[in-house]
Amino acid sequence: MNHLESSFSGKNALWRYLLMILAVLAASNTIGSVPLFISLGLSSAADPTIVTRLAENPNDLTVLGVSSNTGLLMMLFPFIIALLAFIFLVKPLNGRSLKKTINGTDSFRWNRFFISALIWVIMSAIYLFGYLKADPSNFSMNNKSVTLIPLILISVLLIPFQAAFEEILFRGYLMQGFTVLFRNRFFPLIMTSVLFGLMHGMNPEVKAFGFWAMLPQYVLFGLIFGIMTILDDGIEAAIGAHAANNAFLCIMMTNDSSALQTNALFVQHNVYPWFELSTMVLMGVLIIMVMNKIFKWNNFSEIFGKVDRNEIIQVP
Repeated sequence: MNHLESSFSGKNALWRYLLMILAVLAASNTIGSVPLFISLGLSSAADPTIVTRLAENPNDLTVLGVSSNTGLLMMLFPFIIALLAFIFLVKPLNGRSLKKTINGTDSFRWNRFFISALIWVIMSAIYLFGYLKADPSNFSMNNKSVTLIPLILISVLLIPFQAAFEEILFRGYLMQGFTVLFRNRFFPLIMTSVLFGLMHGMNPEVKAFGFWAMLPQYVLFGLIFGIMTILDDGIEAAIGAHAANNAFLCIMMTNDSSALQTNALFVQHNVYPWFELSTMVLMGVLIIMVMNKIFKWNNFSEIFGKVDRNEIIQVP
């Protein structure tokens, strides 16, 4: 085992983790917001009511007079800046490289990333088209224009950076930090999943459907990705599934309360959070079972096991 065990070789004082979190948030909300501030300034100079209209729905950047694809770019840019800030700071702050934060070794397992993403896309496609057949009145064709091409390119090329930042921060960095504190895998899994859920507490879905209706979904996502991380001894599979989920939704399905407003292929008229939670449980179990079969994990007891700083396996 390498991923969680490798954290013991770094610098793990609490202030270092707090400083890292503050730094990436500061970078994301300052440098990362520059394109948005420029667009807002230019638009509000021509129409002062735009500020009020944007405040009513901060995720719909088309009120600034930009296309939905440009709006998506502006929403993803802060995550890219946050990721760059993390890469720049993790070595001086915690004495670990980015790759050590990813899996405790000096390599990135691309096969985990792509296989996990492919499995999630296949399951999402089966779910969506099954839903379309079962309840066709809940969906409308939204976009058949050439604007789908740049949307696909943006989603496939840039959303992985957004997913990578969140997975590196939670299933990589913070899970390693909590491992040093608790000396096991279970409590870091729970802690990072809850924090992941709370981080999404400001999403527009929460405003639309309620905190307690949406929080279980976000926490469940964290649990699925966290279990995958523990079983696979690294976060590559979690990044792949996370990126595939977000990219698939951006391209294929949108609704009025979606955090990433895009001109997707279909628009969903009514969202049922508890139904979607149950399907997410099923998808989580399925992807873990399939990945377990492919990569022969068979180490589910590791989820509840202790972490020994001397258990690091040297991978050639």
